[in-house]
Amino acid sequence: MSQLTELAPQFIRAIAPYKAGKPVSDVVRELGLNPETVVKLASNENPLGLGSKAKAAIAQAAADLGRYPDANGFALKAKLSAKHSVKPEQITLGNGSNDVLELAAKAFLTQGTNAVFSQYAFAVYPLATQGCGAQSKVVPAVHFTHDLDGFLAAIDDNTRVVFIANPNNPTGTFLPADRIRAFLKQVPSRVLVVLDEAYNEFLMPEDQYDSTQWVAEFPNLLVSRSFSKAYGLAGLRVGYAVSSPEVADLLNRVRQPFNVNSIALAAAEAALDDAEFLQQTYEVNQQGLNLLQSAFDRMGLQYVPSYGNFVLVKVGNSDDAGLKVFDALQRLGVIVRPVNNYGLPQWLRVSIGLPAENQRFLDVLPEALKVLG
Repeated sequence: MSQLTELAPQFIRAIAPYKAGKPVSDVVRELGLNPETVVKLASNENPLGLGSKAKAAIAQAAADLGRYPDANGFALKAKLSAKHSVKPEQITLGNGSNDVLELAAKAFLTQGTNAVFSQYAFAVYPLATQGCGAQSKVVPAVHFTHDLDGFLAAIDDNTRVVFIANPNNPTGTFLPADRIRAFLKQVPSRVLVVLDEAYNEFLMPEDQYDSTQWVAEFPNLLVSRSFSKAYGLAGLRVGYAVSSPEVADLLNRVRQPFNVNSIALAAAEAALDDAEFLQQTYEVNQQGLNLLQSAFDRMGLQYVPSYGNFVLVKVGNSDDAGLKVFDALQRLGVIVRPVNNYGLPQWLRVSIGLPAENQRFLDVLPEALKVLG
């Protein structure tokens, strides 16, 4: 290690970088596979791609890329303001919802403080916390989901942020609205609660609730949403937060100027108007979830019933089972997500794809499982 890097803060040097789902190009290059036959079910992307309205908006916006984007995202904020019945000054735009999570950490965490979140929660929570030199307080999960009573017990005088993903990634679990509201009523008002709802649009109608309306009652609540999943804009990176104006002001103080590009802004505006595409996405996802979970039942594989666009499935009992089956599936042209970095080495996370992609995975899974003997 050079003298220069040794002088970097120890908490930065200790960070293990985030590992994204493996792209098709890597697998094709490493294994010599035909790219047209490789199926990627690793990154919880929308298998339909993006809607026609977003495509048209992108084409139009591309003509003006010599200009900087609107730094405040006025038009997108106006649409989000109308959608959620909140003021534009309550909205913070991000380069994906991941950016929003980082902004919340930067605004509220520092050395000597801590953030509370669950075991098996999104990997960005500990990364964002550690990047600020703060401590992570990880609450053991109950049935693969958040133990909110455990969260309350973990909150202390140095707690500044609580992260809750609902539905949760990578487990796919979901807490109903009444449990979240009851929790918010008990959290000290000095603690920011980040409710990460990146997979909200995949919930069935009976499970839907509008948490953005809770911000008026709970000024310490920040609701994070994404256009990367159901809206199909993963490659453009655009997300947003709804919070009190005071919290939004702090986030904007640490937000990078022009953090959402022109094409992303235009595509997100158009995507909000494409209810038909969003409904189609929901239906394809529900069909895929039912197919995979029914198949796992028939195969006798344990899985966590999912409320997102992916399923967490246990593929073996050894601590290398997940990686072994992941590697075998790759060699058969199907990319899924190992989750050993979440402390789940016996499990794989499988994103919902198009019907043919889901079936391809199920067709080759028995062959991949043979590597376990």
